[in-house]
Amino acid sequence: MVSPALEIVRYRSLLRNLVAKDLKVRYKNSALGFVWSLLNPLLLMLVFTFVFTQLLDQQIPDFPVFVLTALLPWTWTATAVSVGTSTLIDNAPLINKVYFPRYLLPVSVVMSTGMNFVLGLPALFLLMAVFGRPFTQWMLYIPVIILVQGIFLMALVLFLAPLHVHLRDTMVVVDVGLTAWFFLTPILYSVEMIVPELAAWMYRINPMAAIVAEYRTILYEGGVPDPLFMGRTGVTALIMLVLAYLFFKRLNRNIGEHL
Repeated sequence: MVSPALEIVRYRSLLRNLVAKDLKVRYKNSALGFVWSLLNPLLLMLVFTFVFTQLLDQQIPDFPVFVLTALLPWTWTATAVSVGTSTLIDNAPLINKVYFPRYLLPVSVVMSTGMNFVLGLPALFLLMAVFGRPFTQWMLYIPVIILVQGIFLMALVLFLAPLHVHLRDTMVVVDVGLTAWFFLTPILYSVEMIVPELAAWMYRINPMAAIVAEYRTILYEGGVPDPLFMGRTGVTALIMLVLAYLFFKRLNRNIGEHL
């Protein structure tokens, strides 16, 4: 992974431009621009709050904060995976015109969607203040969780983007998979509501479950994060990133022929 790290440094100006282009294209001809990326999770939060507290009489305290602490990072994941999967095809003219490391395209998608996530955090902090949720020193741990989530998402899109070039049905599977993944991640419920044996399996096969749990521990409960638990998730994400890069590199050899 030393070689791609050096390439990222070498092509850092291009990477910045790709991130800027991603943001510009995403909000082109939109009256509210970036605000939509914040409104989407906020509106979903309102809908879920009404359904679970009014219709289903869910008794989770401060339910809007409970949901939004998981919904914001999930929105980053869903957007990065969806946009990142199609990024090579969407940028086919650029790929065929000039040479640059093609993996910069999916990486730039993760970074641009990650910027949206970070810019949405003040809205969550404001909601926490309104509901009187605690602001603790453990919030300084949030950048570590963001880094782990970013590495995990880069691994996913580095695997899915070249696969979509060769198998155009990939996007259909991704859309269905994201819906299933949403409900298999503790966003609308807490891990404590699940049978312990199933919760253990959820953590083993779903890194987002661990990531969401850490966000919620710090931002909703004001509790102490589990560095050992996140350490395991971080190591898993790094291993996935290495494997995904090798997979990308293998399929990259003849991507131009399929674009």
